[in-house]
Amino acid sequence: MADISLSGSKMLLLAGTANPPLSGEIAACLSQPLCSVTIKRFADGEIFVRIDENVRGRDVFIVQPTNPPAENVLELLLLLDAARRASAARITAVVPYFGYARQDRKDQPRVAISAKLMSNLITTAGAERVLGLDFHQHQIQGFFDIPVDHLYAAPVLVQHYRQKQLKELVVVAPDVGSAKMARGFAKRLDASLAIIDKRRPSANVAEVVNVVGEVSGRDCLIVDDMIDTGGTMAEATIALDKLGASNVYCCATHPLLSGPAIDRLRATPVREVAVTNTIQVPEEKMFDRLKVLSIGPLLAQAIRYTHSDQSVSSLFG
Repeated sequence: MADISLSGSKMLLLAGTANPPLSGEIAACLSQPLCSVTIKRFADGEIFVRIDENVRGRDVFIVQPTNPPAENVLELLLLLDAARRASAARITAVVPYFGYARQDRKDQPRVAISAKLMSNLITTAGAERVLGLDFHQHQIQGFFDIPVDHLYAAPVLVQHYRQKQLKELVVVAPDVGSAKMARGFAKRLDASLAIIDKRRPSANVAEVVNVVGEVSGRDCLIVDDMIDTGGTMAEATIALDKLGASNVYCCATHPLLSGPAIDRLRATPVREVAVTNTIQVPEEKMFDRLKVLSIGPLLAQAIRYTHSDQSVSSLFG
């Protein structure tokens, strides 16, 4: 990546506790130390946040994914509020994983639209820009009344699979909602496309009904934006294997890996599961076929461009 000036000492990079390895990697890519921050809990569990360096007039970037537990969301909001009250010149919330994004509309009576509430909270707390990665739905950008730079992990994942030089590859969308994402992968990898007709009898339960496309005797790559309980990926992998696929690979941007996800993935014939480090994967959830790719350099470059007021559109591909 090109070496771009960081405009002297005006940038201030700080982070919550949700993903320290990623924050440290971004700081290393920028040759910019992380600002000293005190984050601790009172006896009753309340979160205390204090920025330990001068913020006045600085261009502040706060790195914090908002995956569970909910304290990660509160940390981000408190850091934003602290920076705003300390007279930061500009505050950008860098949110590698935007939580509560799956509740983005009223699909049944008397439910919250949590994605909109989250965007309101982040804006009200003091963010003037948001830098995100692979929102669950692209229209979530419209929930914010401030500028949003929505990046994609596709370049990192595509490069990983290009190096494998897979032949006669089929990119598989695990459901109709993932078809556009899968089509983009297929175009970049010079692959064909297949779509799985998936039904959800209940929340976090996936059931494969049909596969549209030719997969027999071919390598298959299932792509999605996240792996939560692993039901979708597991059922899709088993269905493709039964239809005669040579090798099945899975990739997703956000490794939530909740509940039985690891056991489900281990029990499938999947060749490899590739994810990014938007969410820190704990050691107990690692297994031999799980590959974690870094999006630290991508986010660091986006922060560079934002700080120096350059276009980040070259990173959207």
